[in-house]
Amino acid sequence: MAATDPVHETVNAVYLSESRRVLATLIRLLGDFDAAEEAMHDAFRAALEQWPRDGVPANPRAWLVSAGRFKAIDALRRRKRFDALDDVGDKAEVAVIDTAAWADEESVEDDRLRLIFTCCHPALAPDAQVALTLREICGLTTEEIARAFLTPAPTLAQRIVRAKGKIRDARIPYEVPERAELPARLDAVLRVVYLVFNEGYTASSGTTVTRHDLSAEAIRLGRLLVELLAEPEAVGLLALMLLHDSRRAARASESGELILLDDQDRSLWDRAQIAEGTRLVEQALSTRRFGPYAVQAAIAALHAEAPTAASTDWAEIVALYDLLSRADASPVIGLNRAVAVAMRDGPAAGLAIIDGILERGDLMEYRPAHAARAELRRRLGRTEEARTSYERALALTKQEPERRYLERQLASLAKGEWS
Repeated sequence: MAATDPVHETVNAVYLSESRRVLATLIRLLGDFDAAEEAMHDAFRAALEQWPRDGVPANPRAWLVSAGRFKAIDALRRRKRFDALDDVGDKAEVAVIDTAAWADEESVEDDRLRLIFTCCHPALAPDAQVALTLREICGLTTEEIARAFLTPAPTLAQRIVRAKGKIRDARIPYEVPERAELPARLDAVLRVVYLVFNEGYTASSGTTVTRHDLSAEAIRLGRLLVELLAEPEAVGLLALMLLHDSRRAARASESGELILLDDQDRSLWDRAQIAEGTRLVEQALSTRRFGPYAVQAAIAALHAEAPTAASTDWAEIVALYDLLSRADASPVIGLNRAVAVAMRDGPAAGLAIIDGILERGDLMEYRPAHAARAELRRRLGRTEEARTSYERALALTKQEPERRYLERQLASLAKGEWS
């Protein structure tokens, strides 16, 4: 058994790094989400059985795609879903138009881009588009997606099931749209990519502050979109992700503790990413056709360019949030603006805005709103109210570093000192 442990570790590592690519390719080959997911798991089970005996293949992903496809064909034969299936050749084509493309590296690399456009097809409701993409492309659990949506998990599960059924019943094609159709389809895709990035940049649960696999994947998909259609908002979103991700190394200590923006070691920020992100912001803004992502990227650029937290241009940031609010009057944007107002005008001004947001019933289950409220109450010396807000934020967090940070803040309140 000990001899097979390294191979099992290899299979686990390949699953973490390649399973979503394998799934995307199998969806293209089989034309069905559920069949592809079953085939993928069958392929990994086969790998656990065969790789210890035969050795790890030179191209594990291609081996898994091939094994999964053949497993699916065998399953289809057994279930007799196709009357003429037995008349087809040994390793037959099933629901595949491009018979050789499954082995073509460029085609395989683009499969998740194809899958995003399928999941974001206009025949699907916007919330279903996002949920399905997060589930199928990024492998987030239903619970993780539900937290991102502030939606009950059973509701999300049904949304995903219905979306898959719609794709199947409406025969929605698995392809990147023609260029003439791309602009109308782009908004939903950008929204999905941004949610994927956010889950990676600030993990909704788990033992780490970030999930670099997700944020890196979102950036990769963002680059593909810009190559495909260099619209200002696609460029703006890529800039936004690069600028946020540039701070990743400074957002947690070596022991994994959360470090907030004001306390980060800015020498750890990735200056190459900042330079690229800033250039892309300027490119997007110069078109005069920019939207919310480009404005958010401009805000991120101001943070990135400030040599210290104290030198941040909060007046300009508030002005950009005012502009952003006119395009996107969401409560989350309002919360971010309130924090910027607090930095410009003092904690009382920012707290009044946050209190108004929460009193309207918005963001009551949104942990950052209560954490921001706690911090501003603390700065104003309203210790008991700050404790209540920290406790509410603590009850809502599912991420361990964040939990420890909030616990430290509560402990500091009890001691009359601040961390």
